[in-house]
Amino acid sequence: MTLVRPENSRYARPASSAAPNPLMWITPGRVFYAGLLGRPSVRKIGGTSIYIAQQAPIRVSINGDDWLEGNLLLVPPYVPHCVTSDARFITDLIVEPETVEHELLPAFMRDRSGIVHAPEFVKKVRHTLEQLRARRDPLPLEDAAFDQTFFGKALPRSTLDRRVTLVLADIAKNPGDITSAADYAARANVSFSRFVHLFKDEVGAPLRSFRSWKRARSILAYVTQNANLADIAQETGYPDSSHFSHSIRQVFGLTPKDVFAGSRRLQLHGESEAIAVRRRI
Repeated sequence: MTLVRPENSRYARPASSAAPNPLMWITPGRVFYAGLLGRPSVRKIGGTSIYIAQQAPIRVSINGDDWLEGNLLLVPPYVPHCVTSDARFITDLIVEPETVEHELLPAFMRDRSGIVHAPEFVKKVRHTLEQLRARRDPLPLEDAAFDQTFFGKALPRSTLDRRVTLVLADIAKNPGDITSAADYAARANVSFSRFVHLFKDEVGAPLRSFRSWKRARSILAYVTQNANLADIAQETGYPDSSHFSHSIRQVFGLTPKDVFAGSRRLQLHGESEAIAVRRRI
C-alpha cells in the first residue's frame, strides 16, 4: 500500500511555525493525544480513532482509498489508514471498542467511517484541550472521568462473556504476556476453536491482533522516560529491538525512535501509575 500526501488542497494553509506543547492522557480504555503528527505513514490503531482538526483540517486515507478532508474524521479499530494535516500536529481520541457498548455510543460514533459532522463535539474537544494544557495536577486514570471530560457523561460499558473478561484482565496486567490461545482455552474449559471464535465475537478482533495492539499501546506510558529503547522493548515484552521497531511502526506509523523524539516536552498523564503497575507484576 502506497499513500502519497496530497500537496494541493483548497484548505491548504502555511504550517504553524511552532506546534503547541503536546499532551497525552492515558486511561485503561482511552487515549487522548494532542501533539506532533510526524511524517505521514500507514497506521493501524486497535481502538476507534477520532481525529479532530485544530489549526487546519485533517486529511485521512482509509484502506488506501481517496483522501477525505474535514474537521472530524473517524476510523474504526484495526483499519489501516494514513492521516496528515497542514498544521503538522494532530488531536486524536482513541476509544477501546471492547470497553463500550457500541449500540449505545453517541450517534456520531456509531457505524461511521470517514468525515463526521459533529461541530459541537469538535468545539468541546478544542475547548477542553486548552483547559487540560493549563492544568498542572494529575488527571484521573478512570475511563469514566475521561468520558465525562470529553463526552459529558460516561460511555456505556460493554458486558462481555466472563471467560473473555478474565483474558482481557490478564492482558491488561501484562500486555507482553505470551500465553497462547490454547492455554486460554484450557483455562476457560472450552475447545481451542470455540475460544478463538468466542474471543473474536466478543472483542471484535482476533487474540493475536488484539494483543499486538495492547503491547504497542503500552509503550505510550514510557514515552517521557529517559531510558534506552532496548530496555523499554524488553520491559514491554518485545523479544528484540527489530521486532519492537517493526511492531510499533505497523501500529503507529512511526518508528519507536520517532515516537519518543516527538514526545519531548510532552505533558503526560497516567504514565507513572501505569509503569508502576507493570513493574510490580
